[in-house]
Amino acid sequence: MVKRVLLASPRGYCAGVERAIETVERALELHGPPVYVRRQIVHNSHVVRDLEARGAVFVSSEEDVPRGAVLVLAAHGVAPSVYLNAERLELRAIDATCPLVTKVHSEAKRYAAEGHTVVLVGHAGHEEVVGTMGEAPDSIVLVETVEDALALEVPDEERVAYVTQTTLSVDDTAEIVAALRGRFPRLHGPRTDDICYATTNRQRAVKELVGEVDLLLVIGSRNSSNSNRLVEVARAAGVASHLIDDETGIDERWLDSPETVGLTSGASAPESLVARVCDWFRARGVTDIGPLRTVYEDVTFRLPVQVQLTRRVRPSAA
Repeated sequence: MVKRVLLASPRGYCAGVERAIETVERALELHGPPVYVRRQIVHNSHVVRDLEARGAVFVSSEEDVPRGAVLVLAAHGVAPSVYLNAERLELRAIDATCPLVTKVHSEAKRYAAEGHTVVLVGHAGHEEVVGTMGEAPDSIVLVETVEDALALEVPDEERVAYVTQTTLSVDDTAEIVAALRGRFPRLHGPRTDDICYATTNRQRAVKELVGEVDLLLVIGSRNSSNSNRLVEVARAAGVASHLIDDETGIDERWLDSPETVGLTSGASAPESLVARVCDWFRARGVTDIGPLRTVYEDVTFRLPVQVQLTRRVRPSAA
């Protein structure tokens, strides 16, 4: 029977997600609906539905957007071909790519231009990986596992560099990079980790939490890479963990044995969902609900220049 719920800290929105969501909100204020968004602005179904209700239209490709319309590019980044298509279609593109993802793109382009084979550590098919590989498709190879790293063959073992997806497991990535260094002693890499501060901090918070709990619930959507990594971190420590979209995803059978439940949320999950899950436990008699400790993050990113205006842009008269 659950007696206590401990909240991980930090949890929830990161600066890149806040910037991306606010970019869509400001675009709607400035231009009015519809504002088109290429793919999910962030990987959270609740956020997407809320923005849809306010006039955002999510599309799978820039080719699906009417000529001349406003298009917001999602936080995960896109390949250069997307910008070219947007220009060809005369779209008013607003780039909401997280600056930390932009950093990875810049690194990949620089290494490729210097003649390196660029090893991208990441998950096949993830939007961030697709966008990064589009920067230099002839020079970038994807590595997902240590086994991939050990089996990798490159044209010149003296000219190899690596970059990583920003939302990976810190521990798994360290193992893969170590394997790459074993294969390629002159391996080049970024001066600072590509895994973003929020991913790192949320995984660290889970590691602190799992020693105190019998079960961990992670709020996040199924396609959220960083949320899935939080589940994996807990399970690697021997603690049962489940990914839930919201309180409706809780299976009460999970709660038959645990006395202390941990709760966290991925970097694209709003804090309102955490409050809803806490209320779900309160409705079942759990009153001891609070953070293990409180950590504040003070990272912020400036909005794209196109939405830094405060005056709504009115359509010109026909």
